This record gives sequence, structure tokens and C-alpha cells, in this order.
Amino acid sequence: MKNLKKLKDEQIVELVRSKDKELFVEIVVRYEAKLLRYAIYMIRDKAKAADAVQESFIKAYINLNGFDLKMKFSSWIYRIVHNQVINTINKNKREMPLFDNVDFKSDSDIEAELTKKEIKVNLDKCIGQIPIIYSEPLTLYFLDDKSYEEISDILRIPISTVGTRISRAKVIIKKICQNVK
Repeated sequence: MKNLKKLKDEQIVELVRSKDKELFVEIVVRYEAKLLRYAIYMIRDKAKAADAVQESFIKAYINLNGFDLKMKFSSWIYRIVHNQVINTINKNKREMPLFDNVDFKSDSDIEAELTKKEIKVNLDKCIGQIPIIYSEPLTLYFLDDKSYEEISDILRIPISTVGTRISRAKVIIKKICQNVK
């Protein structure tokens, strides 16, 4: 068999569906760390995040025949994790921190002040303090290097909404991180 590392995700999915179910392990190896990081940022609890990712892999495996090979596998698997994370958050609402009354007005040019690198550094310190509606697209964009289009597919929101939420998240992060430093 070909070297699996050289195959695209969609090619591995095709092999799993048609020939060797055990090749799904390669999908897990490729995505486990990324998806776990994403889930931890959203759920803010490592054990619950690990459970959500494990559940997601099980759901992905069960529903692998429903995946359209013309689409990006990464968006599909992230969408499954997104749904599982939202379910976990909803089940544990009382334990999850909430964040309200955010002022989105800004006198300065946020884009110029906060570069991608600065956000990555401060994101770890501050991400837990912003609402999931903003932390999720911000995490996908800055930490998982997803495009606005991919984030739109994963979260099932318009691309313009992705941009708005990321922009607002930057404002929130800036205000929070000024207090953290």
C-alpha cells in the first residue's frame, strides 16, 4: 500500500470506506491533537474536551459513508467536533463561565495594533474569558489556521458573520489582555 502520509484525507476516507476500516486510525492520528486543542479552547475543561473529541471520532467513523468526497474532510470533522462541543457546553451550562455586557466600540485601529502573532501569544491567557460565539471563530482562525470560508463551513454561518465575530473577538481580547498583563 502507498505511504499513507502522502495521501490526502479524502483519499484515506475512500480507502476506509472501500477496503480497510482500520486505516481510520490515520485520520485519528492526523486530527486528534488539533481537534483536542480546539475543543479545550471551547469547553475549557480538558477531560470534557477529550470526551467530546472521542465522541466525535466515533460519530465520524459511523457516518463516514455520508461524507461527500468532493468536500474538505477537515471542515467536516471540525463540524462534528463543533456540534459535540456545543452539546457538551449545553449539558454543562451551570459549570461554564459566561461573559456579558461587552462594549464593541473602539477608538483605535485594532487590526494595526494586534497582529496575528500577538493574538496567538495572548489567546492562551485570555480565550477562556470571552463568549464561545467569539472564541470559536477566533480559535479556528488564529490557532488552527482555518480560512474564513472553512470557518463558515464548520460553524454554518455566513462568511461576513465570521469576519464580524473575529473582529469583535479581537476587541474583547485586547481589553481583557490589557488587564492581564
